[in-house]
Amino acid sequence: MSSTESAEPRRTALDAVHRALGATMTDFAGWDMPLRYGSERDEHRAVRTRAGLFDLSHMGEITVTGPQAAALLDFALVGDLGGVGVGRARYTMICRADGGILDDLIVYRLAETTYMVVANAANAQVVLDALTERAAGFDAEVRDDREAYALLAVQGPESPGILKSLTDADLDGLKYYAGLPGTVAGVSALIARTGYTGEDGFELFVAPDDAEPLWRALTEAGRDAGLVPCGLSCRDTLRLEAGMPLYGHELSTSLTPFDAGLGRVVRFGKEGDFVGREALAEAAARAEQNPPRVLVGLVAEGRRVPRAGYPVVAGGQVIGEVTSGAPSPTLGKPIAMAYVDAAHAAAGTPGVAVDIRGTHEPYEVVALPFYKRRK
Repeated sequence: MSSTESAEPRRTALDAVHRALGATMTDFAGWDMPLRYGSERDEHRAVRTRAGLFDLSHMGEITVTGPQAAALLDFALVGDLGGVGVGRARYTMICRADGGILDDLIVYRLAETTYMVVANAANAQVVLDALTERAAGFDAEVRDDREAYALLAVQGPESPGILKSLTDADLDGLKYYAGLPGTVAGVSALIARTGYTGEDGFELFVAPDDAEPLWRALTEAGRDAGLVPCGLSCRDTLRLEAGMPLYGHELSTSLTPFDAGLGRVVRFGKEGDFVGREALAEAAARAEQNPPRVLVGLVAEGRRVPRAGYPVVAGGQVIGEVTSGAPSPTLGKPIAMAYVDAAHAAAGTPGVAVDIRGTHEPYEVVALPFYKRRK
C-alpha cells in the first residue's frame, strides 16, 4: 500500500448519510467524521433539552473471550473486571508498567466468558496490541472486532421515549452502565445505557449493514421529540461541561490515574497481580502525601476562550496548564479544565488567570463537573 493510500481516512457505514445531511466532515483519529451538521450550539442544546443522534462508529471494539477472559482483563487492566456482572459495564483504564495511562475504556461483560472492550479511536490499535501481548499464558482470545460493529448513540432527556417506540427491550430496567441484547427497529443490537454527554442516553452497537436503516428509524421516531443529528464538536462541549476526561487532553501516558484524580478506577483489592500495580501503589501514596497538580474547572469572567496548552497563572507564576477549553452553551461563558498546583486547586481560589496570547484573563476556579443533570 502506498503512503497516499494509507493516509486516506476511513469512512463509517453512515458516511453517505452524513454527506446527504450536509455535514462538515473532519479527519479524526484516521476517520472521516461529522464535525457538525449546522450550528454546534444548537446541536449541544438539543442534547441538553431534547435529544441528539451521534455516529460513534470510529470507536474501537475488542472482544475478549474464553475460560480465562476475566483473569486476563484483571491482569491487563487496572479495574476489577471479574467482579462485573453479566450485562453490566465498567469504566476503567489500561496502563503501562510505569503507571502511565494508555487509554480509558468501557468494558461490557456480555456473557460469563465474553467481554467487549471499547477503546478510543486514536488508541484502539495500541489497546489491541497491549491486550494481545498481555494475553500470553491465559486461556483467552483477544479479537479485533472494529469491523464488526457500527455504533450509534441517542443522548438527551427524550432518548428513552424515542428508543421505547422502536424496541420492546426493558429500557426502564436497564440501569446506567448496563447493556442488554435486543432488537431496535427490527435490527439486532447491544443496547447500552452509557454515553459521553452528561445526559441520560443509549449507545447501540449494531452490524455495519444495519447502521443506515437504524439511523433512519431513529430519525423518524425522534422527529416530534426534537431529535437532531449531532457531530463531534458538540460531543466535545457536552463532555467538557460534564467534566469527563478526553484522552490526549486530560489523560496521557505521562499521567497515572491518580494524577488525573481518577484513582478510584484502580482496584488494588482484586485477586492477582496486574500491569502497573507497583508504580500505581507508589502514585497513590504520592497523591495522598503530596498531591501533584489537580484537575479543576475554570470559568471565564470575560469572553476569550482558553485552549489546550495555555498556561494558568497566579501571582505572576505559572501554576498549571489548560487541557480542554471551549465556550459553554449551557453556562453562556468560556470554560476550561486545567491541571493546577494543589495550592491553587480549591474552588474560589483568588487571583487565578489564563494566559491567552500574553493577556492574563481572570478565571474562577470551580469544582468539576460544570454541569450535572437533574435526575
